[in-house]
Amino acid sequence: MRARIGDDEGSTLPLVIFFAMLSLVLVLLVVAATSLYLERKRLFTLADGAALVGAEAFDLDDVAVDGTRLRPTLSDDEVRDAVGDYLRDNPIGHFDDLRLARAESPDGSSATVTLTSSWKPPVVSLLLPAGIRLEVTSVARSVLW
Repeated sequence: MRARIGDDEGSTLPLVIFFAMLSLVLVLLVVAATSLYLERKRLFTLADGAALVGAEAFDLDDVAVDGTRLRPTLSDDEVRDAVGDYLRDNPIGHFDDLRLARAESPDGSSATVTLTSSWKPPVVSLLLPAGIRLEVTSVARSVLW
Protein backbone atom coordinates (compact mmCIF):
# COMPACT_ATOMS: atom_id res chain seq x y z
CA MET A 1 0.00 0.00 0.00
CA ARG A 2 2.86 2.37 0.83
CA ALA A 3 4.46 1.86 -2.57
CA ARG A 4 1.22 2.80 -4.26
CA ILE A 5 0.88 6.02 -2.25
CA GLY A 6 4.51 6.86 -2.94
CA ASP A 7 3.89 6.82 -6.70
CA ASP A 8 1.58 9.85 -6.44
CA GLU A 9 4.21 12.04 -4.81
CA GLY A 10 4.56 15.44 -6.51
CA SER A 11 1.70 14.96 -8.98
CA THR A 12 -0.27 17.92 -7.64
CA LEU A 13 2.46 20.45 -8.36
CA PRO A 14 1.72 20.69 -12.13
CA LEU A 15 -1.98 21.12 -11.35
CA VAL A 16 -1.26 23.90 -8.86
CA ILE A 17 0.98 25.68 -11.37
CA PHE A 18 -1.61 25.33 -14.15
CA PHE A 19 -4.49 26.63 -12.05
CA ALA A 20 -2.37 29.49 -10.69
CA MET A 21 -1.53 30.57 -14.25
CA LEU A 22 -5.17 30.22 -15.33
CA SER A 23 -6.30 32.33 -12.37
CA LEU A 24 -3.72 35.00 -13.18
CA VAL A 25 -4.83 35.13 -16.82
CA LEU A 26 -8.49 35.41 -15.80
CA VAL A 27 -7.73 38.22 -13.35
CA LEU A 28 -5.78 40.12 -16.01
CA LEU A 29 -8.62 39.71 -18.53
CA VAL A 30 -11.25 40.89 -16.05
CA VAL A 31 -9.13 43.91 -15.07
CA ALA A 32 -8.64 44.82 -18.74
CA ALA A 33 -12.34 44.39 -19.58
CA THR A 34 -13.33 46.56 -16.61
CA SER A 35 -10.82 49.23 -17.61
CA LEU A 36 -12.14 49.23 -21.18
CA TYR A 37 -15.74 49.49 -20.00
CA LEU A 38 -14.99 52.40 -17.65
CA GLU A 39 -12.94 54.25 -20.26
CA ARG A 40 -15.77 53.94 -22.79
CA LYS A 41 -18.31 55.17 -20.23
CA ARG A 42 -16.10 58.18 -19.42
CA LEU A 43 -15.71 59.00 -23.11
CA PHE A 44 -19.46 58.60 -23.68
CA THR A 45 -20.19 60.93 -20.74
CA LEU A 46 -17.87 63.52 -22.25
CA ALA A 47 -19.57 63.14 -25.65
CA ASP A 48 -23.00 63.56 -24.02
CA GLY A 49 -21.92 66.82 -22.41
CA ALA A 50 -20.38 68.05 -25.65
CA ALA A 51 -23.55 67.20 -27.61
CA LEU A 52 -25.66 69.05 -25.06
CA VAL A 53 -23.44 72.11 -25.37
CA GLY A 54 -23.65 71.85 -29.15
CA ALA A 55 -27.45 71.60 -29.05
CA GLU A 56 -27.61 74.81 -27.03
CA ALA A 57 -25.28 76.70 -29.41
CA PHE A 58 -27.81 79.03 -30.97
CA ASP A 59 -28.59 82.69 -30.63
CA LEU A 60 -32.05 83.91 -29.72
CA ASP A 61 -32.19 85.53 -33.15
CA ASP A 62 -31.98 82.03 -34.66
CA VAL A 63 -35.21 80.87 -33.00
CA ALA A 64 -38.08 80.51 -35.47
CA VAL A 65 -41.79 80.32 -34.64
CA ASP A 66 -43.31 77.20 -36.18
CA GLY A 67 -47.05 77.37 -35.51
CA THR A 68 -47.32 77.32 -31.75
CA ARG A 69 -43.80 76.00 -31.15
CA LEU A 70 -40.44 77.70 -30.99
CA ARG A 71 -37.77 76.02 -33.06
CA PRO A 72 -34.06 76.89 -32.68
CA THR A 73 -31.90 76.68 -35.78
CA LEU A 74 -28.38 75.30 -35.40
CA SER A 75 -25.52 75.56 -37.84
CA ASP A 76 -22.56 73.23 -38.16
CA ASP A 77 -20.08 76.02 -37.45
CA GLU A 78 -21.84 77.09 -34.23
CA VAL A 79 -22.00 73.49 -33.01
CA ARG A 80 -18.35 72.81 -33.87
CA ASP A 81 -17.18 76.01 -32.16
CA ALA A 82 -19.23 75.38 -29.01
CA VAL A 83 -18.06 71.77 -28.73
CA GLY A 84 -14.44 72.79 -29.32
CA ASP A 85 -14.68 75.43 -26.60
CA TYR A 86 -16.29 72.90 -24.24
CA LEU A 87 -13.53 70.35 -24.78
CA ARG A 88 -10.80 72.97 -24.49
CA ASP A 89 -12.06 74.85 -21.42
CA ASN A 90 -13.37 72.08 -19.16
CA PRO A 91 -11.30 69.72 -17.06
CA ILE A 92 -12.05 66.40 -18.72
CA GLY A 93 -9.58 64.10 -17.05
CA HIS A 94 -6.94 62.18 -18.91
CA PHE A 95 -7.79 60.64 -22.27
CA ASP A 96 -5.08 59.26 -24.54
CA ASP A 97 -5.17 60.94 -27.94
CA LEU A 98 -8.64 62.50 -27.57
CA ARG A 99 -9.99 63.74 -30.91
CA LEU A 100 -13.16 65.43 -32.03
CA ALA A 101 -14.11 63.37 -35.08
CA ARG A 102 -17.43 65.05 -35.83
CA ALA A 103 -19.51 67.92 -34.48
CA GLU A 104 -22.40 68.95 -36.68
CA SER A 105 -26.10 69.62 -36.89
CA PRO A 106 -27.51 67.38 -39.60
CA ASP A 107 -31.10 68.60 -39.32
CA GLY A 108 -30.69 72.09 -37.86
CA SER A 109 -32.28 71.20 -34.52
CA SER A 110 -29.99 68.54 -33.06
CA ALA A 111 -26.24 68.27 -32.50
CA THR A 112 -24.26 65.13 -33.26
CA VAL A 113 -20.84 64.74 -31.64
CA THR A 114 -18.36 61.91 -32.24
CA LEU A 115 -15.28 61.60 -30.05
CA THR A 116 -12.42 59.13 -30.36
CA SER A 117 -9.75 58.15 -27.89
CA SER A 118 -7.10 55.47 -27.46
CA TRP A 119 -7.35 52.86 -24.75
CA LYS A 120 -4.44 50.87 -23.40
CA PRO A 121 -4.87 47.94 -21.01
CA PRO A 122 -3.53 48.45 -17.49
CA VAL A 123 -1.24 45.41 -17.88
CA VAL A 124 0.07 44.58 -21.33
CA SER A 125 0.40 40.87 -22.01
CA LEU A 126 0.47 38.48 -24.93
CA LEU A 127 -3.27 37.88 -24.61
CA LEU A 128 -4.30 41.54 -24.77
CA PRO A 129 -3.69 44.02 -27.57
CA ALA A 130 -1.39 46.96 -27.00
CA GLY A 131 -4.44 49.22 -27.26
CA ILE A 132 -7.54 49.93 -29.29
CA ARG A 133 -9.31 53.01 -30.59
CA LEU A 134 -12.62 53.90 -28.93
CA GLU A 135 -15.27 55.88 -30.79
CA VAL A 136 -18.54 57.14 -29.31
CA THR A 137 -21.33 59.23 -30.83
CA SER A 138 -23.91 61.23 -28.94
CA VAL A 139 -26.90 63.19 -30.22
CA ALA A 140 -28.71 65.96 -28.33
CA ARG A 141 -31.73 67.95 -29.45
CA SER A 142 -32.64 71.44 -28.39
CA VAL A 143 -36.35 71.87 -27.62
CA LEU A 144 -38.08 75.07 -26.55
CA TRP A 145 -41.62 74.98 -25.18
